[in-house]
Amino acid sequence: MAGAAVALVAVLGLAVVGGGTAAPAKQQAALKVALVTDIGGLNDKGFNALAYNGLKVAQRQYGVKGRVFISKSSADYVPNLSAGAKGGYDLVIAVGFLMGDSIAQVAKKYPKVKFAIIDVNAAGLKGKPKNVRGIVFAEQEAGCLAGVAAATTSKSGTISSVGGLKIPPVDAYIAGYQYCAKKVKPGIKTLNGYSQDFVAQDKCKSVALDQIGQGSDVVFQVAGGCGLGAISAAADSNAWGIGVDNDQSFLGPAVLTSAQKKVDAGVTQTIKLVTQGKFKGGVDGLFNVKNGGVGYGKVSAKAPARAALIAKLNAWSKQISTGKLKPPRTGIANG
Repeated sequence: MAGAAVALVAVLGLAVVGGGTAAPAKQQAALKVALVTDIGGLNDKGFNALAYNGLKVAQRQYGVKGRVFISKSSADYVPNLSAGAKGGYDLVIAVGFLMGDSIAQVAKKYPKVKFAIIDVNAAGLKGKPKNVRGIVFAEQEAGCLAGVAAATTSKSGTISSVGGLKIPPVDAYIAGYQYCAKKVKPGIKTLNGYSQDFVAQDKCKSVALDQIGQGSDVVFQVAGGCGLGAISAAADSNAWGIGVDNDQSFLGPAVLTSAQKKVDAGVTQTIKLVTQGKFKGGVDGLFNVKNGGVGYGKVSAKAPARAALIAKLNAWSKQISTGKLKPPRTGIANG
């Protein structure tokens, strides 16, 4: 059974705090945090990697001890979450929507342990456990900004998106992308497809190449590590790619921009609440454009009229922040 072998990939030490004077006779035990990744692992250059970065920031800033458990498959979710709960961890964080049912099950079994889950509303969990906090993001707002960039830059009049699995966070990105692209250019054609995978890059590359064959000259990847294949397809085809979650400009100048979702900040700030004694379960921490939790990444140096595009993205960000513009989380079209 896959869950029997819990894969520990990193043990983070206690950060040194203070000014070098002798330690007091009694010292409060360091907060312990367990991070359980989704199947994308820490090398997805996006979602899981960002969560891990958030834990490392908390280590440096708050002196926490951390332990990361890799989920190789969905069969690992419950065993990994349970290992954290049984291991004396003060907070167990589940990285991703697909762990919703698993964390609800484990949280019920360990009511005295604090849990948090990324991309799931606490109120939507089975049994509504009061010891689980949601870390949620306004993906539709980041997707909107990606759509503005895509529609502004597209010369063919066709843009596209490659989703991983059809789950709410993915669809929210794509709905916002299409909605705002059509606000910029009402006649623009939008293509969308799903790879049914968050890991295998060849699957996303195949979907992207098909879209490019249909005329798309901007491809938005919303598929984690798999989506790196979509970015590669765009680069190989002299088209633009748009990254997701992380600022993926490091993948090369073919990345027009990225729809940023600051998972790292969500993790760090949730850990901070525990260190301050302010953690509350049964509710969500929402990260959006207004509070800097989502936004757009670096715009490619090769983007046409780059300064004007950045100014445009900033103007649209302001409209979102003030509530003047409210992109939808649903309503994906294909055409």
